[in-house]
Amino acid sequence: MKNFILTLLLCMWGCLCGAQKLISDQAVTAQQQRMVFKQWDRDKFSPRPGFLGLNPYYLMTWALHPNYPKTDLRPLGPQGPQTQRIGLALAMASAEQQYKLHSDTLKSEALKKASGYSGLLSDLDPLWQLYYKREFSPLLLAEKNSLDGLSEKERQYLVSSGVYQWYREEQQSLLERLNITRKTTLQRGERLLAYQRLLSEYRALEGTWSAKKRHVWKHISIRQRSKAIEQRAEGMSPRTRSDIEIADRILKHSKL
Repeated sequence: MKNFILTLLLCMWGCLCGAQKLISDQAVTAQQQRMVFKQWDRDKFSPRPGFLGLNPYYLMTWALHPNYPKTDLRPLGPQGPQTQRIGLALAMASAEQQYKLHSDTLKSEALKKASGYSGLLSDLDPLWQLYYKREFSPLLLAEKNSLDGLSEKERQYLVSSGVYQWYREEQQSLLERLNITRKTTLQRGERLLAYQRLLSEYRALEGTWSAKKRHVWKHISIRQRSKAIEQRAEGMSPRTRSDIEIADRILKHSKL
């Protein structure tokens, strides 16, 4: 019985004596709140100064740190380190975006200039597509035979006289120069001037070739007449005589 009573008393005493006690300090709570999210309010610092600032608890707490209540130490305050870091990060992001836009602008301008210089994109030039490609198409395609529309004698004369070979060599030379101009890296203005010079030479060559084809029959007639005159002259020339015939003729006409 005695043991039971002692055990009961010990249990009751254990229930009344807690191992931990919840402490609610208003100053600590206010400090935690203002350091995280709330306004830095000097009126919420406790303990208060009291009458004439003679509160001993206030002196024990804030006497060694008189500027602490006056200085906003919140990380996310108006001048807090986290606010400055976020502002600096935003400023750096804005500057980076501006640099990126500037670099993209430089890139696009460089690509435009490169497209104007590069020979790989010369066929995309509007002036080439609208004018020069059409003018140089007979030279580039070479689908039509240059001797079409001529008779067999006229063709033979142009080939045998070397006129056709000369025309083909000049045409091939112009074609090679045109391809080099199209593929070489040049300024657009220089490329267009080269196109114009080649076009002038090509038109002059075509004009010369057309004139030779128009007058080819006259050259054939002149050649035929010259051959006929040569043959007639050969028929009218005196026949060569031997020495014996000449001696017999002299003796025959002599008075001896």
